[in-house]
Amino acid sequence: MKIIIEENYEKMSRVAANVLLGKMYQNKRVNLAITAGSTPVKMYEYLVEDVKNKAYFDNVHYYNFDEIPFKKKAGYGVTMSNLNKLFFEPAEIDSDHIHPLDEKNYKTQDARIAQDGGLDLILLGIGADGHYCGNLPGTTTFENLTSVVDENATENMKDILLSEVGGDESERPDFYVTMGPKSVMQAKEIVLFATGAKKAKIIKQAFFGPVTNDVPASLLQVHPNLTIILDKEAAAELD
Repeated sequence: MKIIIEENYEKMSRVAANVLLGKMYQNKRVNLAITAGSTPVKMYEYLVEDVKNKAYFDNVHYYNFDEIPFKKKAGYGVTMSNLNKLFFEPAEIDSDHIHPLDEKNYKTQDARIAQDGGLDLILLGIGADGHYCGNLPGTTTFENLTSVVDENATENMKDILLSEVGGDESERPDFYVTMGPKSVMQAKEIVLFATGAKKAKIIKQAFFGPVTNDVPASLLQVHPNLTIILDKEAAAELD
């Protein structure tokens, strides 16, 4: 486990972008699974400038690792909509290099990635509850591959799904799909990044505490090629 601590969010985001670029420069097909959400916003700003109109990055293919479908709205779900807005569209990534996971193809996700050569790197965030991808406490176990998580998986799952679709009850789905812990651990490299004081406690618990399903991200500490990128606030409880 390699831990990188940077002064602030901007510098942490630049390092995360550089780590991805380091993979992308390879002279072979490179498969990256990348995260949506708020943490990577600045990183994607950097990456858009770095990769847009660069033909030599045509070797890079992208995957999302979870998806929350809208109940009525056609097209992409929450995750892919976010990734399109933050990165794929402004960077003008060719659609042939984007491989969406959704409720229609989740059963073949793991086989598809394996056939493509496996994930060279998966970029993860972490929730204050220790979740990554859609692996919230109580929803999956370490043995799970890509699967569906039902609205009744936990007591508050309906509220979580409602929040994810912006509070619109008419669009709240009754499930989502996610790469499970076993799927994530098959990646050749895992990079996890976190920012802010609100993440300090879970960073210490997940990566310096026991490996337990109660803290889903704790499993990642046993991966042979794990890099954690933090700003000083997120690293505040580390010795």
